[in-house]
Formats: sequence, C-alpha cells, structure tokens
Amino acid sequence: MRLIVFGMMGRCPFAGQTWLSLNWLRAFHRLGHEVWYVEDDSRWPYDPLKRTFTDDCSYAVKHIAGCMAQIGLASNWAYRFAESAGTCWGLSHEALNELYRSCDVLFTFGTTDLRDEHLAAPRRVYIESDPVMSQLRLANGDARTRQAFRQHHAIFTYGENYGAPDCGVPLSGVTYQTTRQPIDLDCWRFSFTPAAPDFTTIGNYRQGRNDIEYNGEVYFWSKHHEWMKFMELPRRTSQPFEVALSVDNPSDREQLAGHGWRVVSPYEMSLDIFGAYPTYIRNSRAEFTVAKDQNVRLRSGWFSERDACYLASGKPVVAQDTGFGNRLPTGEGLFAVSTVDQALAAIDAINADYERHCRAARAIAEEYFEASAVARRLLEELDGREPRIHEEVSDLQCG
Repeated sequence: MRLIVFGMMGRCPFAGQTWLSLNWLRAFHRLGHEVWYVEDDSRWPYDPLKRTFTDDCSYAVKHIAGCMAQIGLASNWAYRFAESAGTCWGLSHEALNELYRSCDVLFTFGTTDLRDEHLAAPRRVYIESDPVMSQLRLANGDARTRQAFRQHHAIFTYGENYGAPDCGVPLSGVTYQTTRQPIDLDCWRFSFTPAAPDFTTIGNYRQGRNDIEYNGEVYFWSKHHEWMKFMELPRRTSQPFEVALSVDNPSDREQLAGHGWRVVSPYEMSLDIFGAYPTYIRNSRAEFTVAKDQNVRLRSGWFSERDACYLASGKPVVAQDTGFGNRLPTGEGLFAVSTVDQALAAIDAINADYERHCRAARAIAEEYFEASAVARRLLEELDGREPRIHEEVSDLQCG
C-alpha cells in the first residue's frame, strides 16, 4: 500500500516528536509498504538554533531530510509551508497533491487542520498519541474537534483504557480503536549498564496551556502538578535522580534541586536525534516519570513513547499510574505507581535484582511495542481482515 504519515518534525524538531514519526515510518516500511512522511500546514516551524518560530523553513527542511535519510527513506518526504507561496520541498506542489489522491491511507496525529487537498486521500486515519484533551473538548461541545474527527474514517488512540470500568474519559459516542507506540527495536537496542547511577527522565516541567474544565473540574495539562506529588522522593532514598526537564522558572528549578532532583537541560540532547538523545537513555539506570493530570485522574491508559524507548533499551520504568497496567504487565521491569511509597518500593525492587528487571524491560518492549507487530495489528483492525502485507524487509539502517 501507499501510506502517508503526517507529522510535525519540522514544526517541533526535537527528539520526542521526531521519534513518534520515525517509529511509525519504519514500522510501515518494514512491512513492505511504500511510506511517505509529509508535513503540510500553515503553522510556522520552530528553529531551535534561533529559539523562535519562523517563516524561514531551512532548519525544518534540513532536519526532515536528514532524519529520513538516516532511516533509509531519503526520497520519501515532502514539506510544504502553506502560508508562503511556492514553498514545497521534497516534492513539487503538483506531485504532493497527486500523492494525496493516489495514496491508500493518510495517517494523521491531529496536528494538522485538513484542507481540501488532504481530503482527497481515500482513507484518513487519526492516531491519537496524546489522549484525553480532545475527548474533554468534544464532551464540552467543541465544534473544531468534532469536525476534525469527522474528517477521518477511523480513530485509533494510545488511550488503551478507554471504555474500561475505571476509566472516566467521556467518549461522546465516538468509536475508538486502540493502538500503542511502535518502537523500532533495531534503533532502540538493549544496553545493560550495571554501573549506571541515575534514574532519569526527559520532558517538560511546566506548560501553561491546554488546561480544560469538564463537569465543574479543571483537568491540568502541565506535568508540574504531578511532579509536586513526588517532590519528596529523592529525600527518602539513597537512589540518585537526574531529570532532563525544561524548567524555565528559576523558583521551580530551586525547588526541585532543594528536594534532591539534579536538573539538567534536555535542549541540546533532544536536537541530536540519533546520538545524544538515545545515548542519554542508554546510559540511565532506569526511568522515573510522571504523566499529565488529565491522564492520571481519568485513567486513560496512556503510556509514553519515551517510556517505551527506555524499556526497549533495557531500562526499567517506574511511571505514574494512568491505568496502563490494565493492558501492560507490571511488577517486573515496569511499575505503575501512584504514591511516593509505591515508587520507593519499585525502586528498591529494581535495585535488588537489577539485571532481571533490565531484561524484563526489554522483554516487554519486544512483546508489546515491536514496531512491525504494532503496525500490522493496526492495519488488520483498520481493514477488519488480514491485509496484503509483503515479507518484512531487513535492509534498513538506523543512524
């Protein structure tokens, strides 16, 4: 099949967003499909060297081209900045519009407002990688969200606990199919580093947007609310923690440091997609991390793609509970925690038999997140039948 993956590697050229797209691209390509990466919207790209959004697309284009070459798809991409006439890279305007008409499926992540040329794709599939916010908006009657959903023929979500008795996410009559993050295990290889000292994580600390009120309660987007619940953790254990968090507020940094969290910047490493970013994960002892309040309180079942990369690298993960334990095995290599005491117990268990938990982490990635298997299941559920899939290809390189 000819498949298009819409992403935002140019708009947000950091490792987290980049790997979200790269893992899906490699997954579909491994199954023998002709897969294209496309970024085609009116939002300005971010230039991390200038640290600003800009109408200069040079960094975005270089970033996308370099990443696609690294995964063996050097010719299979297009970038168009709709706000500026004549700006289309990778393909001409005419070839890109024809690609939409000739593709079998267009996969989006809800990051692009679809235009008429996009709607020419015969089948459009929304993969919801960041669940809950859209569901709350839809339940509040948001017309833009409803229109975005209506423009797609199917919606798959990383909220794997949707519809479960303990899940409070309002579904508003929408049919959701579940999927999870595909992880290319050739890129994310097992690395056993018994001398690694630190539990780490990578992410943002405080983000002042996307809080949403529903049924008289405010559900928070910013993770700092959840970090506060575990602020005392380093003081109650000899285990060291290093967190690569974007912390802009000096008082936030002081509070974290005062409680024993060693804070480093994720900025530079997150720009080195195939180098410093995976190396930081491989050199970690394990991961400790939190989730967004929206996922925690409503128990969406969301699990971070970054967490899955830690698992694939053989790093045990202690993550704040969102209900993901209903779909993933916990207690060995992966722990779902809601309190400091539970986190302490998980950390002690990992350190008491470190190699066993490292190998268990990798085994979870192999069984539940292997890229080809995740993509195959999605395509099977999309068609409701066994799709025509070629033999897996093995000539890909990563880095």
